[in-house]
Amino acid sequence: MHDRPLPAADLLKELARAATPAAISGEAASGPEIRRVALEHLDWLEQPELRDNLAIELMRRGALHDFQTMHGSAEWRTYLALHATFLSVADDELRSDLQVALAASERDFIGRIASSWERLCALLGYRLRPELGATFETFASLISASLRGFVLMALSTPDIATRRIEASPFGAAEAAEWSQPAIALTSIALAFLEPDPTIEWTDERLATVRGGLESLGAAGG
Repeated sequence: MHDRPLPAADLLKELARAATPAAISGEAASGPEIRRVALEHLDWLEQPELRDNLAIELMRRGALHDFQTMHGSAEWRTYLALHATFLSVADDELRSDLQVALAASERDFIGRIASSWERLCALLGYRLRPELGATFETFASLISASLRGFVLMALSTPDIATRRIEASPFGAAEAAEWSQPAIALTSIALAFLEPDPTIEWTDERLATVRGGLESLGAAGG
């Protein structure tokens, strides 16, 4: 690393250029939790009426996991603070450099989130709604913005992090504890996604999906 402390301007540039925080930055971070939940309910894949419930359950628990990870991460708080304050930097050149670096970091971050969702949707038999003309990058941007908003709000309103609603929204088969981030994320996801009508759930596909879910978040995966 560095033998002596960096000047403030150089430190800001380094923070902005750094890879986005590891928390929820792709499959390596969220994959293990998704895999754990999916493996608890693998039998749902075999029943058409329960496949949608598996997707909803993954969203419910995955969103809470991602929110809690971001909320508890000092690295993420620093990253969000830099985004919120770089425009106040008086030096025009430094401010421009920070904006360019943050934009590049964000593209990398959103790309990883988009790739993770695209793979998960392919496994679960979902696709982007064609009429939206959207991409997984667009979808990932909205999800990221929503989660960041909850993290920022929870700093002054702590019950956002702890409040749970006993409900069965989105056609869930049974009632469960829903966090506010989970309701928001699932609302966004179901606005963008739909079951892919071209997929046939054969025994071969079921075996492939099981294998894919089991490998989520594996090292090098």
